[in-house]
This record gives sequence, structure tokens and C-alpha cells, in this order.
Amino acid sequence: MRSKDSKRSTALPACSARFDVVVVGVSAGGVDLLMDLLPALPADFPVPIAVVLHSGPGTTTELAFMLDRAGEITVREAEDKAPLERGRVYLAPGGYHLLVERDLTCSLSVDPPVRFARPAVDVLFDSAAAAFRDRVLAVVLSGASDDGANGARSIKEAGGMVIVQDPATAAATDMPRAAIERAAPDDIFTPAELPALLLRLCAPEPRP
Repeated sequence: MRSKDSKRSTALPACSARFDVVVVGVSAGGVDLLMDLLPALPADFPVPIAVVLHSGPGTTTELAFMLDRAGEITVREAEDKAPLERGRVYLAPGGYHLLVERDLTCSLSVDPPVRFARPAVDVLFDSAAAAFRDRVLAVVLSGASDDGANGARSIKEAGGMVIVQDPATAAATDMPRAAIERAAPDDIFTPAELPALLLRLCAPEPRP
């Protein structure tokens, strides 16, 4: 029986996606949201996804394993210098900032917390804006702080796209409300709408 990774590597068609990376920020209420979202995505999702969930050291290994087993898309804890690949989700390890780099790799940092968090959503979003400019899609989910709002604004200023969970549907409203106020998002969604929205926004255009 082939592994999930071998299925993923043979299933991806030649394509050109609108974005180079999807970056996701979430805090309070995040585990349930990720358990609903990620298993709904296919193994051949055409864009790599980097996720920051506010978490402490040693808390994300089991979550990544659970998310990976729950659906077709491959979910792993991010590793320093790991390449960003389509059909993969990279979860920031607890206690480390996660950044994405111009050479399509992950980078981990133990720089001081930002907004009292490490990993911090702003760090991921700012790195994506600097590396990929208008080819970034940012997703802001439930959270009990304003982390991610400034980074979302950086992505919008670079020409990227920002979508935000409707605060009325969030377990904690601070994070989505702050992103709406500072980043003028392109869309506001409910959790049930998000998988289809991501698939539509990231749909590849077949190469000639």
C-alpha cells in the first residue's frame, strides 16, 4: 500500500496556481476549526499551506499527527529549511516562530514572542508578504488577541489577498475583528464556507 506522500506526489497535475502560499492564523478555538477545515481539503490541493496556531512547546506534534490521519492532505510540523510543496500543510511547532522564505522553504525562529505569542501569526504573515508579495492568500480565524492583524495589513499592502472568519461564528472574536478593522479583507466567511472558498480561490489553471 502506498503512503499518503507517494499518492500526493503522483496525483498533482501540471498547473499554475494564483498563489504561491496560503498562510493561516488561529488561536482560541483553533483546534476544532483545523479539524474541520484540513480534512476537507484534497491531497492534491494546489498550494502549500502554512499554519500558526498559538501553542506552547511540545503541543503540536500530536495535533499534526491527528490532522494528517483525519484527511487526504498531508499535515506535518514544519521543519527548518523544509521545502514548501503543494498538497502539504506545515504547522508551526509550539514555541517556534514559523516563516516562509523566497526560496520556497520554511524557516523556524526562537526570536522573542510577538504579541505575547511564539509562534506568532504576524511573523508568518509578514514573512509571506515580504517573500511572495501579491501571491499570498492569508486566512484569519478565531483568536483571543489581535495577533495577525498587522501581518494581514502587510499582505494587503503587498497586493495579496486576505480573508477573515465572520466574528459572529468565532469562539473568540478579537483576532478576526482586529483583522477586519486593520486589513480591509477581501472576503468574510463562515467556517462551513471555508473549504470550498479555498478550493475556488486556489484553483489552478491548466498549462497549455
